[in-house]
Amino acid sequence: METYGLLAAGIYDWPIIKQISWLLGQVMNGIYNMMSAIGIQNIGICIIIFTVIVYTILLPLTIKQQKFSKLTAVIQPEVQKIQKKYANKRDQVSLQKQQEEVNMVYEKYGVKMSSGCLPSLFQILILFGLYPVVQNIPRYVTQVREVYMPLVNELQSISGSQEILEKIGEASPVLMSPSAYDYSNANVIAEVLYKFQNSTWNTLTEQIPQVKELAQTTINQVGELNNFLGIDIGAHPWNLLTDAFAAASIGGIILAILIPVLAGLTQFISVKLSQMGASGAALNDKDNPMASSMKTMTYTMPLISVFFGFTLPAGLGLYWIASAAVRSVQQLAVNKYLRTKSVEALIEENQKKAQKKREKKGTPAKEINKMATTSTRNVGNTTKTGKDKTDAAKEEKIRKAQELAQNARPGSLTSKANLVSRYNSGQKTELPVQEESGEDNSEKGKKKKK
Repeated sequence: METYGLLAAGIYDWPIIKQISWLLGQVMNGIYNMMSAIGIQNIGICIIIFTVIVYTILLPLTIKQQKFSKLTAVIQPEVQKIQKKYANKRDQVSLQKQQEEVNMVYEKYGVKMSSGCLPSLFQILILFGLYPVVQNIPRYVTQVREVYMPLVNELQSISGSQEILEKIGEASPVLMSPSAYDYSNANVIAEVLYKFQNSTWNTLTEQIPQVKELAQTTINQVGELNNFLGIDIGAHPWNLLTDAFAAASIGGIILAILIPVLAGLTQFISVKLSQMGASGAALNDKDNPMASSMKTMTYTMPLISVFFGFTLPAGLGLYWIASAAVRSVQQLAVNKYLRTKSVEALIEENQKKAQKKREKKGTPAKEINKMATTSTRNVGNTTKTGKDKTDAAKEEKIRKAQELAQNARPGSLTSKANLVSRYNSGQKTELPVQEESGEDNSEKGKKKKK
């Protein structure tokens, strides 16, 4: 558990993740301030609005990724054909040729091999940045942090309280090790208190009875902020479930399992929708190595969501529900949009974009497209493509050399070489002296003619 806390703290301090978290934290703080101004002070509602805004920003990346998935159904058969061609060849030359032909396939369709990875990578970075914001609300939302400050100030004034907090914070459910967090910092103590459950509050008031009344006031205020449809989003659903069983409360059991079950259900719907339309053909292709892993993900991801929904604070479960619901709605719209776009239209659109990029780099797009088309069209044949290209390059060099030779400057070495070449080929009448020296009207030239 301590290792997990240290790992989490390390990830959140990574340069890119830290900046993304700070930026998203400012968004969360602005949402809370705006809702508070109209009389709504509820963290659960803010998490939902926050999730909608973030995933709306990510929508262009989702569309780009789904377009790539749709093209994959066309690209993959050609790639597999190349892989079969080089299946039993493991030498460096063959591997290099295989990679070149695969690149040409992607080039032909106007996409890059990394086109499907980059949007996913960017989304993963955003999700890493989202997690600490939802998990540590007081770190980013000023008004929520201020609720804890009277108790924090009181604790800091009591001798020995820091050691007690460090011991409590090191264990579950807080898992904030003193080696990774500075417990003399008021903001850190506020984050620790935000993760307190009923048992940890009881431990704190038992060991520091001076703060019992102030602690109860803080618990009541935070309870109002965390109350979402009767569920304390700061509590762990598993703890709520065990308490409900102990009290034999049917209503409490239903509320305890509501968020984990909804997290798994919405995740399942979201994954299924993402696999429809754009990547449906790829899933039905038995030769596609991605098909089995994608089908496995359909069931494993919801189960993982249910597990974490029970073991982590309900606020994170609420975020997963909101994010899966938003993704599902977006996916329905994206699938409908992609049904109106044929594969040919997507290819043409990508080729135009790729052509503009090539023109900026100074590469002739028509030549590259022609090379890609020729290479992939005869991928399964045993033609000597590499040799043909080499011969064509040699012929082009010879043609250019001949042009330069024909336009050689009189009196130059190239001009003299042309004279010798024509003489050896039997064209002796084409050896006028003027080409050699430029003195055809001189006495020397006349004597040579005789």
